[in-house]
Amino acid sequence: MGMPDGARKPEEQRLGPVIRRREQVQPGTTDQRLLDTEGDSEWVHTDPWRVMRIQSEFVEGFGALAELPSAISVFGSARTPVGSPEYEAGIRIGAALVDAGFAVITGGGPGAMEAANKGAREASGISVGLGIELPFEQGLNPHVDIGVNFRYFFVRKTMFVKYAQGFVVLPGGLGTLDELFEALTLVQTRKVTRFPIVLFGTAYWGGLVEWLRGTVVAQGKASEKDLMLFHVTDDVDEAVALVTKETGK
Repeated sequence: MGMPDGARKPEEQRLGPVIRRREQVQPGTTDQRLLDTEGDSEWVHTDPWRVMRIQSEFVEGFGALAELPSAISVFGSARTPVGSPEYEAGIRIGAALVDAGFAVITGGGPGAMEAANKGAREASGISVGLGIELPFEQGLNPHVDIGVNFRYFFVRKTMFVKYAQGFVVLPGGLGTLDELFEALTLVQTRKVTRFPIVLFGTAYWGGLVEWLRGTVVAQGKASEKDLMLFHVTDDVDEAVALVTKETGK
């Protein structure tokens, strides 16, 4: 269906909150396009449809995590080998966080994430995994008790921050750095408050910290006080104490 024969194309068209004028006026109406069964399935890839998918991911995430107790997000490389010192540290951190009264949230994958989930599960705590759809991802690890898989990184990252009271960051790659610097930016800009961040592994993180101090701060791209937004340690007990001390527990 289009316009009746002889009908004049309107100069302005209102489609909900959207206004289209002149050459941007579309034929027909929104209801007509919804009910019209002709045409291909390309519509499922349009931006308005993606908005619905994004909304559904937020709803599912909020619904699954809303009743979590206080939690700490633990990040680290999916490539951390099982049985390595970093893996064993992840297990100890996961267990220690549960002993301190916290649930453990990870990205749900293998490596360091699996280690933290394993430690939390073995300590009879709540082990959460927030997965992401990737072409090379291996799915949620077997130690996750509550798992949510996301299509969109930004929805997943919202869940990490919204439902955690702090971050422990084990050695990791680009994904781990992404989460770290997003958290630092949120704290620096006061989008979140009372949000401790602990980097575990002085040998691994030392070069990054020195670069921040010797280049970023030295050239005025950040302030000296920004270096106080995080702590670096090699001690599991200290890491847990630092990440939980500002939560009020």
